[in-house]
Amino acid sequence: MKIILTHEVSGLGTAGDVVDVKDGYARNYLVPRGFAIRWTKGGEKDVEQIRRARKIHEIATIEQANEIKAKLEGVKVRLATRSGDAGRLFGSVTPADVASAIKAAGGPEVDKRRIELGAPIKTLGSHQISVRLHAEVAAKLGIEVVAA
Repeated sequence: MKIILTHEVSGLGTAGDVVDVKDGYARNYLVPRGFAIRWTKGGEKDVEQIRRARKIHEIATIEQANEIKAKLEGVKVRLATRSGDAGRLFGSVTPADVASAIKAAGGPEVDKRRIELGAPIKTLGSHQISVRLHAEVAAKLGIEVVAA
């Protein structure tokens, strides 16, 4: 099935790309979550509009991405959450939580969709995350999850 991506999807493409995926993946995951729309002949106008919007929000050059990477890697991020006695969290840490903690720590504003946690963070302690700033630049960031 041909679809038009409306958001960046890891391993698949960026917003505005027309990709061919399995029917079930598109019908059950991408379209209901708003990551993609079905491709139609009239959808070419949508593709151009999505690409223009992406250019506005995109980090334009690798030099800019490297500057932001240096700022991010210099920030110590502490995230206070509720936890139980054994150090397990009530719920988990989301990319939105990490983005707000980076901003509160004095770092640059980061889009939550660019934060890749890897595995869900459900325990107290230090964790490594990745922030995808550009197609070729990713910042490795250490966060410390502490009890509130």
